[in-house]
Amino acid sequence: MAKAIGFIPLRKGSKGIVNKNRRKMAGRPLFSWVLTEAIFSKLDTVYVYTDDEVVEAYIKANYQWTDKVEVMQRGAHTATDDASTEAAILEFCETMKYNFDTFCLLQATSPLTRSEDINACLEKQASGYDSVLSAVRTHRFSWNEDGTAKNYDYTNRPRRQDFDGLLIENGAVYISSAQALKNSGNRLSGKIGLVEMSADSYHEIDEESDWQLVEQLLLDRLKKCKQQSRISYLILDVDGVFTSGHVSYTEDGELTKEFDMRDGMGLEIIRELGVEVMVMTSEDSALVASRMNKLKIEHVFMGVKDKYSRMQRLMRDMNITPGDIAYVGDDINDLATMCTVGWSMAPNNAMNIIKQHADMILNESGGAGAIREACEFIIKYNKRYE
Repeated sequence: MAKAIGFIPLRKGSKGIVNKNRRKMAGRPLFSWVLTEAIFSKLDTVYVYTDDEVVEAYIKANYQWTDKVEVMQRGAHTATDDASTEAAILEFCETMKYNFDTFCLLQATSPLTRSEDINACLEKQASGYDSVLSAVRTHRFSWNEDGTAKNYDYTNRPRRQDFDGLLIENGAVYISSAQALKNSGNRLSGKIGLVEMSADSYHEIDEESDWQLVEQLLLDRLKKCKQQSRISYLILDVDGVFTSGHVSYTEDGELTKEFDMRDGMGLEIIRELGVEVMVMTSEDSALVASRMNKLKIEHVFMGVKDKYSRMQRLMRDMNITPGDIAYVGDDINDLATMCTVGWSMAPNNAMNIIKQHADMILNESGGAGAIREACEFIIKYNKRYE
């Protein structure tokens, strides 16, 4: 059976944007956006090729729910400012002894890449091409420096709807057969095919201004895909939602948190009405585990830093759609997930960035009735589906 592998090169250093590949975009490390899409694509294995030990540790800790991801050490000579991506590709392929059929280069600097885009490129290459690249269509008129028009007749200026435009390489996805890559030493060779991606994927991240633009495009895309239906699942963060976000320590050094008993009653009521309650928290605390056990919450996911990817896997495993979910979160690592689900709610004391993007800002604060208020909203909201 043909084997298709994904390759994501990540370099520790970055001149334009410090720690670019692991800086948080919409609450997630930049590289995690394309990595998650690669996991859910038709690629068999995804290799992250990096010299960054922080990235390596993050992946090993947060992607245990999949067996498709492998981290490989990138050589120092291919991780310099002057080293080309081709140098890293060839180093990797020689290490692998070209033991694959199809090679797919994915760029972390193109976080708007979707699994559907990757699959479309794979299908295109399998239809008889040596290599394939992704592109976006532009309807801009292009000129040469000598004053001659490249792609239109300025004496007969076409209307936009009558103009096919140009396909521009967007740097997101490149696919090659193993043989073509080995023979040419280049990501593109032989008979080359193109796959058109959405217009918003035109932008790559090189400068700070790119970052701000792409982050907004990413959040806008997530929210445009929102759909609302009967709320069947309530997913909750812990710190800042179940609690105020504050912790205390006893003289013996034991950590303590305060939970609002009214929240527990609200959760019991909505469970009786058919709403399943889940908890997803970045911390891994015996105290929290004990409280969730007391509340008889079955689905408790602890130590989850990348909540978005974990929720995507959860939805696939349980055949859940985003519209079935309400989510209560308070901090930046909840942002991407909150922009995806049917209803997102923020406690009154949540971070401002969360309140800006939440569907609903609760009157109550975390640890002081916010969950109970969310439960009461769900009860009233679901009545319209009875």
